[in-house]
Amino acid sequence: MKKKMKVEQGRAAADGPVFWIETSGSVSRQFQFESNGGLSMKVVDDSRTVVHRVVDSFLNKFFPSGYPYSVNEGYLRYTKFRALQHFSSAALSVLSTQGKMISKSNNAVVLEYAQVATPTVAIVGKFSLLFAAGLRPTPAQATAVLKDGMQHVGKLICSNLGARMDSEPKLWRILADVLYDLGTGLEVLSPLCPQLFLEMAGLGNFAKGMAMVAARATRLPIYSSFAKEGNLSDLFAKGEAISTLFNVVGIGAGIQLASTICSSMQGKMIAGPLLSVVHVYCVIEEMRAAPVNTLNPQRTAMIVADFIMTGKISSPADLRYKEDLIFTGRLIEDAGNVKVGRDLHKVVKPSKLCKLKGVFPEEKFLLCHGEKWTDMVLEHDATGEDALRGWLVAAYAANLGKTGYEPSMTVLQEAYDKMNSVFSAFLSQLQTKGWHTDDFLDGTGSRFAW
Repeated sequence: MKKKMKVEQGRAAADGPVFWIETSGSVSRQFQFESNGGLSMKVVDDSRTVVHRVVDSFLNKFFPSGYPYSVNEGYLRYTKFRALQHFSSAALSVLSTQGKMISKSNNAVVLEYAQVATPTVAIVGKFSLLFAAGLRPTPAQATAVLKDGMQHVGKLICSNLGARMDSEPKLWRILADVLYDLGTGLEVLSPLCPQLFLEMAGLGNFAKGMAMVAARATRLPIYSSFAKEGNLSDLFAKGEAISTLFNVVGIGAGIQLASTICSSMQGKMIAGPLLSVVHVYCVIEEMRAAPVNTLNPQRTAMIVADFIMTGKISSPADLRYKEDLIFTGRLIEDAGNVKVGRDLHKVVKPSKLCKLKGVFPEEKFLLCHGEKWTDMVLEHDATGEDALRGWLVAAYAANLGKTGYEPSMTVLQEAYDKMNSVFSAFLSQLQTKGWHTDDFLDGTGSRFAW
């Protein structure tokens, strides 16, 4: 190949511009330097079928470059359910908008509905002008401001929960869609009680405001779990392209439903819950497919339990279907029944504090054995490695003691020595499997400093 290219280039250098042919799969392309220094390309042979060409074009537009080798396991399943999720959500939003318009009509409120912030700001601006001019807003204008203002209240309240979303992005992504469907449901039902339109629309917008913040805040951790070659921006862009495509298709389907089956309230009462069930189910399946590789309490406990029982390290892809997406704070007996994040003053009596610190003076964790679980409290600057060390000690101590009483100093020391003997290899295997051990995401868990 190289020899042939040299001959062609040499011959071309004497006769005209330099060119070469590159073959990728079933496509051959000729590249050529023009006299002005530019590079041109043309396809000289393409033996792909029409279907193959369409599929390749779709993959290039809606999947990251280098797919499937540039993403982690589970991306295709995630994308399939994400597409169906946006389709059902968009169709449901059309029914919601139709319901609100009917309810507004019943109340003789003639306002254009919009969910973006700009119209709300415009209305507030008009309010200010009215007051400045000594005029009072109409009831319709007051209703619009109060209703849309509730969405911003929801956003502000949910913004305080960011640390929890870092720790449990899957749970909060599911809660975001449940809240969104709850708000949408209130809007669909608002024509049934037009006298309560403001209350129902306000609560619906409040729920949607919280849902928007939670969905946006958890989007990056989910995309990051699939990024394999520093291609997070490409993943994000292609994911949003797929969302846009199926949102448009879903809106079209929603318009068709609204003008046929769902033209009556009875139709909405049937189609709305069905679309909501499909929507939430798809989000749950998306989250199951995502191999999140950060350490939080549940994933750390599962890693330690597998290591204690089998001596092997599970990868993020291995654990994704074992995670409890709803009850994330469950205790795992094989990992020592460890609970993280309780306040230090609730865990340890002042008389025992110095004694516990003296057990492992060089470590950044405290372990306090209770009747049902073992509390682990971390220092402020503790990392994921410190949490893993404490969890291993608690698990080894639980296995060595096997009693309902507090482990003796001898048992704790033996568990600590055993942890130290395996930790280097344990940590190396963790990092090889793709786990991020720099940080431990315990949400709003309480930490301490000496």
